[in-house]
Amino acid sequence: MLLALQLPANPSNARVKVWRRLQQLGAVPVKNAVYVLPSSSQAVEDFTWLGREVDGLGGQATVFQADAVDTTSDADIVELFRRTRALAYKQLLVDVRSAAAPKRGVKARPDAKIVRQLRERFEHLCTIDFFAAPGRDELETLLSKMERDARPVVPPGDIRSPLALLHAKDFAGRRWVTRPRPGVDRFASAWLIRRFIDAQATFAFAARPSANDEAIPFDMYGAGFGHEGDRCTFEVLALRFGIRDGAVQRLAEIVHDLDVKDERYRPVHAPTIGLIVEGLRAAVDDDHELLRQGIALFEAVYLALGEGHRQTRETAATRPEPRFAKRRQ
Repeated sequence: MLLALQLPANPSNARVKVWRRLQQLGAVPVKNAVYVLPSSSQAVEDFTWLGREVDGLGGQATVFQADAVDTTSDADIVELFRRTRALAYKQLLVDVRSAAAPKRGVKARPDAKIVRQLRERFEHLCTIDFFAAPGRDELETLLSKMERDARPVVPPGDIRSPLALLHAKDFAGRRWVTRPRPGVDRFASAWLIRRFIDAQATFAFAARPSANDEAIPFDMYGAGFGHEGDRCTFEVLALRFGIRDGAVQRLAEIVHDLDVKDERYRPVHAPTIGLIVEGLRAAVDDDHELLRQGIALFEAVYLALGEGHRQTRETAATRPEPRFAKRRQ
């Protein structure tokens, strides 16, 4: 998708405003005042709305699809995207290393607020890295280490020794029971059960577990899978079943802070997810439907946090490159 634009000389800040929006969208210039994005419905929407903004500033904008741009090849355009994103990753890497460097020779815990800001910049870059530019993996590794280093130190006595490992095959096709009106820990735990432990799991609700019921309790007081030490139910399930997944770990930090409320990890997405959880609880009366929507929420967050975006970018980089062909109104 191409956006061709003309802006008036005044107001002078119009050009800066439009340039910043183009940077946010991930567009790159292929000619003077002509910008390109990989063709998609989202690109059409983004360029169309930006075109409206340009019109409102007294300029002119045209959005169109193309199969080629003069003598510029598809490979040249893809490489332009990759170079632009690689440079942005390199610039961010400088800032990350600076924030992680010892101050005056003393290694101190990184400032959690700065780490969150760096993570937000990185996450945005990932969303506009359409062709798997180099530099992402190194940044992810350094940021993850900074996030671990920024966490408050927890006294050793607050964490129990590793919990006994269980096997998912021993829990196949079971019924699981939890308390009515599920919230963040039970949403996430039910999602984890369905995703990694028992794909055929069914769920029921009860005020307290029954000794005569074969259902497996979770996040219930004094029975089944629940909080252990300072860990919430989601963390306990992930540990007990040996689930080693980077996105699950990031979800665990979100769920922990929202459920335990000790602000240990302070993940950037926690307030937003907490708000959505409370909105679901307020909007949905039926517990089964509430849990269903909670599971769907955490599936979406898992895909967003995990390898989904990266696989999409890598697929885009290895499949036949999109055709950006001559102007087609």
